Amino acid sequence: MPEQDLENQPEPNGALQDNAFLGVPVEVTISVGKARPMIADLLKLGRGSVLPLTSRIDDPVEIYIGEKLIAKGELQEMENSDKLGVRLTEVVDLRDGF
Repeated sequence: MPEQDLENQPEPNGALQDNAFLGVPVEVTISVGKARPMIADLLKLGRGSVLPLTSRIDDPVEIYIGEKLIAKGELQEMENSDKLGVRLTEVVDLRDGF
């Protein structure tokens, strides 16, 4: 299945229509996992250290705008690029309020 970016996706059920705010950029945060180390362990970290996360490599990631969870997805390598992307697997109904 070819990769697509969000700008080329159809509007969900006409939820987003001509609106002046649609051109405003927002920062999206992808949460891949959490860690809960002791402060003593954090003080030992240096270049090359690995901080283990609670999640596995194939676990779903969470996509946030601010503090609001908007979707879940899977990490994916982008074709012809050295970058990562996220394939959305579940999207929150944003019509319920943001």
